[in-house]
Amino acid sequence: MNEPHPLERPPYAWATLVAAGILALYVLTLAPTTQFWDASEYMTAAHGLGIPHPPGNPLFVLLAHVWGLLPLASDYGARINLFAAATSAVSAGLWFLIAERWLRPVVAPLLPRRLAALAGALVGATAFTVWNQSVVSEKVYTVSLLSITLALWLAIRWADRPAGERPDRLLVLIGYLMVLTSANHQMGLLAIPAILVLVARTDVRILVRPRFLALLLGVTVFALTAYLFLPIRAQFDPYLNQGEVTTWPALMDHLTRAQFGKPSVVERQADLVAQLGMWWQYFTWQWGRDLPARFAAVLATGFGALGLLGAWRHWQADRRQASVMTALMLTLTLALIFYLNFRYGFSQYPERQLAREVRERDYFFLAAFSAWGVWVGMGLATLMQWLQEGLTRSVPAPRRRWAMATPVLLLALLPLLTNHGTASRRDETMARDFARDMLQSVDPYAMIVTAGDNDTFPLWYAQEVEGVRRDVTVLVTSLAGTNWYLQQLQRRALPTFDPASAPALYRDREWSKPTDTWMSRYYLAGTGDSLPPYIRVDAPASGTLGPIGVTLDPERLPVPGALLRSDLAVLQVVKDQLGRRPVYFSTTTGNYPEQLGLGPYLVSEGMVRRVLPGPVAASDSIVFSQVQRRWVNVPRTTRLAFDVYHGHTAARRRPHGWVDAASQNILLPYIVVYDTVAEIQHERNPALAARALELARATLANTTYQLDATPALPPPNR
Repeated sequence: MNEPHPLERPPYAWATLVAAGILALYVLTLAPTTQFWDASEYMTAAHGLGIPHPPGNPLFVLLAHVWGLLPLASDYGARINLFAAATSAVSAGLWFLIAERWLRPVVAPLLPRRLAALAGALVGATAFTVWNQSVVSEKVYTVSLLSITLALWLAIRWADRPAGERPDRLLVLIGYLMVLTSANHQMGLLAIPAILVLVARTDVRILVRPRFLALLLGVTVFALTAYLFLPIRAQFDPYLNQGEVTTWPALMDHLTRAQFGKPSVVERQADLVAQLGMWWQYFTWQWGRDLPARFAAVLATGFGALGLLGAWRHWQADRRQASVMTALMLTLTLALIFYLNFRYGFSQYPERQLAREVRERDYFFLAAFSAWGVWVGMGLATLMQWLQEGLTRSVPAPRRRWAMATPVLLLALLPLLTNHGTASRRDETMARDFARDMLQSVDPYAMIVTAGDNDTFPLWYAQEVEGVRRDVTVLVTSLAGTNWYLQQLQRRALPTFDPASAPALYRDREWSKPTDTWMSRYYLAGTGDSLPPYIRVDAPASGTLGPIGVTLDPERLPVPGALLRSDLAVLQVVKDQLGRRPVYFSTTTGNYPEQLGLGPYLVSEGMVRRVLPGPVAASDSIVFSQVQRRWVNVPRTTRLAFDVYHGHTAARRRPHGWVDAASQNILLPYIVVYDTVAEIQHERNPALAARALELARATLANTTYQLDATPALPPPNR
C-alpha cells in the first residue's frame, strides 16, 4: 500500500461538510437572544459600534457589526450568537484538515483516516466549553480560535511545499493575520510559538530574508490600523464608550487593561499548583458535563489518556509536525496558566475561605480543549490501527480489517451525548427578560443604581439594541469610580419617554421630561469639578441630602472608613434629585444603600427599591415584609410581578439547573419578589399567593440554594 504524500490534495469538501455539520449542531442549541456576563456588553458594542471594556476588541466590534446587519434572525442577539457559531464551526473544519494531514503517516487508507480526523474534530467541537461558548457570543474567543486554526493550517500548507517552492506570501499572510487578530483578542497570538517552531524546523533562513521582513513589517503596520477604530469612534461618544479613549494616555490604559489593576505574573494570586488544579477541574468538565462529577472525572481520564496516546503516536510518526502541536498545546495550557495568574477558581476548594475569581474562567482555555480533540482523534486512530493489525491472521483483507476496526471511532460521540444538556443554550431568554423587567420596574426618567456585570450589561443591551426604556439612566457602581464614566452620565442627552413601549401602569399621567443634569455641581465643564477618588470617614457623620438626613457609620461603609468616588456620586445624585426625579437601587445591590445611610427611606417595588423623600411610613399599601425584612409597596410589587415580569422564564424547568453557578444569584430577585407576594397576599388573595409561591419555588429549584429559606440578596458578580 502506498504511503500518502504530504502534497496530496486536502479534503476541502469533507472539511466543508464537517463545518456545516458542526454549525447545524450549534444552530440547534443556539441561544435565542442575549445571555449573561459579557454577551450583552459585546452585542451592545457591535450594534452601536461602541467600545466595550478594555482592551476594546475593535476587530470583533467591526466584524460583529457587519455580521449583525445580515438578516439571519429576527432577534439581534441571535444573529450575533450565529457569528460565534459560524466562526467556531469553521474552526472545526480547519481542525479536521489539520488532523487529516497529521494522520497521513499514521493511517494510510483514505476513508479510515478521514473518519479519524472527523472524530477528532467532533470531540474538539463538542467539548463542553467549546460548545457552550459557540452557541452564544459571550466572548470574543471563537474568533481567536478561528485565527489560531487558520494560521496553523496556512503554516502547514507552506511547510508541505518542497524547498524552493514554498510560497512566502503565506507566511506574510500569517503575519498579517496574527497582528490583526490581536485587535480581536490576544488569545489569537498563542499560535505564534507553534508556527515559529514549524518555520524553524522547515526553513529558518526565511526569518532573515530582507524582502520577507520588509513585507512583514508593511502588513504589520497595515494591520495595526484596526486599533484606530477606538480613538476615532470614541470621539463620537457612542452609547457604549468605555474608557473614553480620546487621548493617547487613555488609549494606552485601555489597551493595557490598566483599569483592572492586575498584578504581574511574579506576584502569584494563587499558588501555581492550585492554578494547574483549576485547569484540571475545567478539563474534567469537557467530556461529560451532564454527568455526576465522579463519572465526568472518569471520562476526563479516558479522553486525557486518548490525547496522550495520540501525542505519543504523533511523535513516532512525524517529529516535526508533532513538535508544532506540542508547542501549541504547551502554549495553550502551561504558558497560558502562568500568564493569566488567576485567583482560586469560583468553585475550587469549596470548603476553604479564599480570594476567588468571580466566575469560572474555563473559556480562556477554549482553544486548548478544542485542539485536544486533534490528539484524541489521533489516539482513536492508533487504537483503530492496533485493532486492524490484531485481525491480520483472521481477516486477510486489509479493507475489511479497517472496516471492523472503525467502530472504535464511535467513542468520539461521547462528549456529544454527555454534554448536550449543559452546553446547549436553546430557549434561554433569562438575560433579555431580566433586563426588560428591571427597566420596566421604574418610573419614567428615573435613575437605577446597579452593581456589576449581570445586572447591568443586559440593561445596556435592552436600551441600545431593543430600544426598551431609553429614558431610564443606569448608574453602575463598578464604573462610577472613574471620571470618564461620570462625565458621560452628566452629558448624555435624555431620550423622551415612550408610553407605548411601557407597561400600562405608566400611562395614567403625563411625565415631564427633566432638563437638568443628574449632579448640579460636578462633571459639568472643566476639569476642576470632579469628585475625589475617596474621602476618609473616621467617625460617624450626619448630614442632609436634600430633604432627608443620613448618618454614616464608617464601619458599615462599603469600604470601611472611606467613601469612594462611586459612593460620593450616588449620594450627590440623591442630594440633587430626591423629590424631583425618581432614584432607585436594584435589589441586586444588596445592602449597599443601607451602607450609605439610606435605609430609612427605602421601599421595595418589585425588583427595585425606591428612595423616598421622607422616612417610610406603614399604610395599607406599604407593609413590612418578613421575607425581605424590608418595607414593600404591596400594590406596585404585585402588579409588577404578574403584569410585567417574566416570572415564567425564571421558573422554567432546567433539567440540569442553572449551569453557571456564579450567575445564579440573578434569579434571586424573582424568588424574593414572588415569595414576598405570597407572604403579603396570603390573607388578602390566597389564590394569587399560591400562584406566587409556585413561581418562587420553581425558580428556586433551578439554583443550588436551599428550599427551607429564601436567601438574602447578594450583589451580582462583577
